[in-house]
Amino acid sequence: MSADTTASEIHPVDRLRPVHSLLPFAIQHVLVMVATPISSVFLIASALSLPAGTTSAILSAVFVFSGLGSILQSVGVWKIGVRLPFVMLPGGAATILFITISQDTDPSTAVGAVLITGVFYIVAVTLFVKLLKFFPPLVIGIMVVVIGINLIQVTGGLMVGEPGSDSFGDPRNLFLGFITILITVLAFRFLRGMAGRLSIAIGLVGGTVVGGFMGMTTFGSQLDGPVVAVPTLFPFGPPTFDLIAAIPMLLWALASMAEATGQTIINGEIVEKKVEPSRDVPRLIRADGLVTLAGGLFGTPTMVTSGENVGIVRASGVRSRYVTAFAGILLILIGLSPLARILNGIPPAVVGGTAVVVFAIIAVLGIQMLARVDFTQTGSLITATVGLAAGLLPVLIPGMYSQFPPNVASLLGSGVAMAAFVSVLLNLLFHHTGKRNRHPKARTPIDDPSALEQRPGDYRI
Repeated sequence: MSADTTASEIHPVDRLRPVHSLLPFAIQHVLVMVATPISSVFLIASALSLPAGTTSAILSAVFVFSGLGSILQSVGVWKIGVRLPFVMLPGGAATILFITISQDTDPSTAVGAVLITGVFYIVAVTLFVKLLKFFPPLVIGIMVVVIGINLIQVTGGLMVGEPGSDSFGDPRNLFLGFITILITVLAFRFLRGMAGRLSIAIGLVGGTVVGGFMGMTTFGSQLDGPVVAVPTLFPFGPPTFDLIAAIPMLLWALASMAEATGQTIINGEIVEKKVEPSRDVPRLIRADGLVTLAGGLFGTPTMVTSGENVGIVRASGVRSRYVTAFAGILLILIGLSPLARILNGIPPAVVGGTAVVVFAIIAVLGIQMLARVDFTQTGSLITATVGLAAGLLPVLIPGMYSQFPPNVASLLGSGVAMAAFVSVLLNLLFHHTGKRNRHPKARTPIDDPSALEQRPGDYRI
């Protein structure tokens, strides 16, 4: 067997590209995701009034462990790491929970909650994997749509601003965000080869250049700080373990496991590699738990495998998991250098415009999954209808559960958690209880011309 034949038999996901090919695509992943760790740390620092030294140490730790997690998920070690092109980041909801627990108790208790959650991931995955049979493509598709729309809602705020703030709806920010999207679209349309695959990065760089001419970049103000940043063990002091205080984070961890299931399956579909949920989802969750446990020792919030790069993989068509592994190496280097601060000078509207494109791709992929579901079955139709409604309501109407107790509001306010919970229950109700398929299929004028005549008892959709 020739070397060329052997190489052709290697799946594109497992194919190691030359470094000169890996580097630009890895940089593209980093540029799109870099705003998340920076914003997470600055949010924590602002809410807890952290000194500059502590903030620098935590920023370094978040980048380093994001890089280590990305390498672990992409390369895999034994039964840890899913071996798909994934990156790892601090969870957005997890960051808010870290802040909330710190304010209600103290930061050392929040660190203890992160460590408890890391152990919980590793221990609970054995039980969770037994529930995967209740996550068919119908449920996964609903979750992926909600994940995409939720991410659009969050990152769109970088363009639009926070409601009620002076910058909300600022035409300059909107213009810069839309220019970024336009450059990205034009790059997809007119560029070919490697340049075309780098359209996301080209849009982000182009938007940043336009922002520079508009005086909206802040690279100069980011230069102050240490030349070398190093994570610090226990920056908040020894952790305090309080199981009651950790409950909100543990409940969120259950929702993140469900989200990880959807992300693993949709990533497998994108790269056209068969995913075995009972094998691959536990590998992903174990890696999340291990990195969360290690990162928590250095003050990071809970780390989770992110869907941010899934849209990039689909847009670029580059499926090699070594691209995201190389991106992990770059993240580690950024975490040990001033680059983490300097990259924060990219205008938020540019990051928002880029992210909106990437996350909209995720929502479309969820719609693509749902398109394969037989919606002539009333049970499938109602499951999707109510599941999407339950998941999208807290996304479209933030704070709708604010009158509930904080722990309950946190769980109900997670669109992905609600979409998963409601969809699984309805799928059980319609497809796993009582007589199967007892609900007649909906007839349409195309399938049956007589369906135009309304008759009592018919299911009309």
